[in-house]
Amino acid sequence: MVQLRIALAQTNPTVGDLEGNCDSVVAHARLASDAGAHLVVFPEMVVTGYSVEDLALRDAFVSASVKATHALAERLSAEGLGHLPVVVGFLSRREGPGPRFGQPSGAPQNSLAVLHHGRIRLASAKYHLPNYGVFDEFRYFVSGDTLPVLRLHGVDIAFAICEDLWQDGGPVAAAADTGAGMLITLNGSPYERHKDDVRLGLCQRRAREIGAAIGYVNMTGGQDDLVFEGDSLIVDADGELVARAAHFEEELLVTDVRLPRALPGSDQLERTGGFRIVRYTVSDQPLAPYEARRPVLTPRRDPLSDLGEVYTALVTAVRDHVRKNGFTSVLVGVSGGVDSALTATIAADAVGAANVHAVLMPGPDTGDGALGDAEDLIKRLGLTRRLYPVHQLIDALKSAVAVEGPGRRDRLTQARGALVLALSREEGHLVLATGNKSELATGMCVHHGDGVGAYAPLKDCWKTLVWELAHWRNARDAKEGRIPPIPGRSVSRDPIGAWDTVTPEVPVPPAYEVLDALLDAYIGTDQGAAALVAAGFDADLVRHVIRLVDRAEHKRRHYPPGPKITKRNLGRDRRLPITNRWLT
Repeated sequence: MVQLRIALAQTNPTVGDLEGNCDSVVAHARLASDAGAHLVVFPEMVVTGYSVEDLALRDAFVSASVKATHALAERLSAEGLGHLPVVVGFLSRREGPGPRFGQPSGAPQNSLAVLHHGRIRLASAKYHLPNYGVFDEFRYFVSGDTLPVLRLHGVDIAFAICEDLWQDGGPVAAAADTGAGMLITLNGSPYERHKDDVRLGLCQRRAREIGAAIGYVNMTGGQDDLVFEGDSLIVDADGELVARAAHFEEELLVTDVRLPRALPGSDQLERTGGFRIVRYTVSDQPLAPYEARRPVLTPRRDPLSDLGEVYTALVTAVRDHVRKNGFTSVLVGVSGGVDSALTATIAADAVGAANVHAVLMPGPDTGDGALGDAEDLIKRLGLTRRLYPVHQLIDALKSAVAVEGPGRRDRLTQARGALVLALSREEGHLVLATGNKSELATGMCVHHGDGVGAYAPLKDCWKTLVWELAHWRNARDAKEGRIPPIPGRSVSRDPIGAWDTVTPEVPVPPAYEVLDALLDAYIGTDQGAAALVAAGFDADLVRHVIRLVDRAEHKRRHYPPGPKITKRNLGRDRRLPITNRWLT
């Protein structure tokens, strides 16, 4: 067995910032070298950021990525890091004949490169291209057909990219055929609740299947409606966890592993399972024994609970959306309710309380209790308070258009939305929408009202989860001896909200637990009316909830992006026509 020190660089790239991303690679490669690492591996598409979407179809962007990766190899060598093999993900294009019919123009590829002594020594493209959920990689990329194998101090290490590990066969099977002692995958795997357990189980299963250690390096940080939690890890050939990085933090995970020497003659294998084996040798000779580092099995802080993990994902997403888009402050309309209170609290944790402008917009029907709760929230968190009564705006709207009935409520929220947007335009704050997934699903959100904003932190949170997160956040501060940020009345269980104004002919559901369970079954698993009724939901409620969801598709199209935390969000995970007469 040969001892090697492997570094997995869990970084937070920004899409399109090729220079900044390469700066980060150099900085982390230097840390890895200083730690005595023999190899450092970065996440999928780290040079360009991920996901680049239709930027992949722009020839100039592909060319810039290729150029930046060559320049990165030269820079690493010039800065005294050429001795260290560095593996990065980047955007390249397939060489050879032009693209076939139905393939992306320019044949872009989601690729990895092994950089060593100033040059790209190996390059290979992702084979399995995911085309489900938030992924459209058939649209953007052309599959690769090579498996890269690096011989490092007498050990063969194979590499693959993200989905290649999740699918049976393909590069995983090819790596087993080469006899590689370790398979390392470069990943841009978005966060979903409970996914970390699935990820660890996958790596353990693959390790036992191929009889080799598995390294899994994932990016961290937020990118539009995706958030990446990191959770990079290494398991040995028996599937035992050796080291694991933190969630939602940049980290260099440096670990000593013991791997088998490459089998004599194994480098003579040129093809297997439809893959061409491409190789590069750093050294055939094992290293002299050295003192191993202590494995890192858990984050340096306490492991996150389930709700703590979700809350941290939301904070990470807001922080990076604000920072990466060049903003320094946010604006939140606070009403005294739990949705706006939780949104403001997340924002304060993400960008600092002083940078959160909390706008109070009392109207004719605003009660003293709600206004008092909003004021209390601002005081507890130390937010920047802004008071703008909207009576005059409502009077102006009334003088222009007479509206009666449920439309009066919409007029109030639309007046508030207009005010928030005006403040954003004049002062440059990024506006956070405060609606939750239950409202967005059923259409309770109001056009140009609740949905006003550039980012929606609670977009993928059912109302029941909003309450759970608010209680969790308060309990955390109480446990640490601080005053909880969200007033007690804001987190108390309200009635089913505006249900009677949206669908007065249907009895109010007994609780949000019932409504959210029904919505989750319909939206999350595509169950039809008959299946939902068979599952125990009231037949009248099922029919009317389905009707509300289907009729609100136009509202969801116009709603701002927000972080995905479930398997199926109301965005790229679920794409339905607005004009649709199909009744389930």
